Amino acid sequence: MRIRFQQNLDDLKEKLLVMAGMAEQSIQRAVEAYRVRDLSICDLVDRGEMAINRLEREIDQMALDLLAMEQPMAIDLRFILSVIKINADVERVGDSARVISDRVRELQAFPVAELPIDIPRIANLASGMVRKSLQAFIEGDADMAEAVLLMDDSVDKLNGAAHYTLLNLMKNEPSLAPQALNALMISRALERVADHATNIAEDVIFWVRGADVRHNVGAGAANSQRGGKS
Repeated sequence: MRIRFQQNLDDLKEKLLVMAGMAEQSIQRAVEAYRVRDLSICDLVDRGEMAINRLEREIDQMALDLLAMEQPMAIDLRFILSVIKINADVERVGDSARVISDRVRELQAFPVAELPIDIPRIANLASGMVRKSLQAFIEGDADMAEAVLLMDDSVDKLNGAAHYTLLNLMKNEPSLAPQALNALMISRALERVADHATNIAEDVIFWVRGADVRHNVGAGAANSQRGGKS
């Protein structure tokens, strides 16, 4: 019975990691679509989101079945609860990729403009946080997860600088307002990706240590609020 239960946990973990890989790929594709203005890449992002949504439902059902049938205790219970929460955040990473894709479609109606912000840099940092938080999940490494929490400030600062720069650009060069507004929304979507990576890292710490570090800045956790993200 224990061997079967452990295999079910491994299957649950593997399916979540497959979904996470798809979500990370969707972010990379969406940013590439922005960089080269290629709507065919946007189509890939849209199809990827549908697959991610399907996997989210399957993972939730697997986790709920394990809770109902096995009645796990202690660390196994924390693992399953963490998977349910991580599953939701990974799905929202896919949603953020779709937001970026939609903005790229909007931009097709306007001339290409060289904007004074570095979207790929923000994307690299946010994607790196997702990758590191998932590596912490794979390895059950709470210290690595804590390192993710410390990375969030860098993305917040870049997004804040982009917000300030783009608002000024819209004010001073109204002809570029549509391009600047869409870029602002893309930057914000990437900041949310970093927020979801932070949530995943917090859930890894909860699983491994049994400690809830949300909102606990003194423990090195980022000042994130899960309920305020989508």
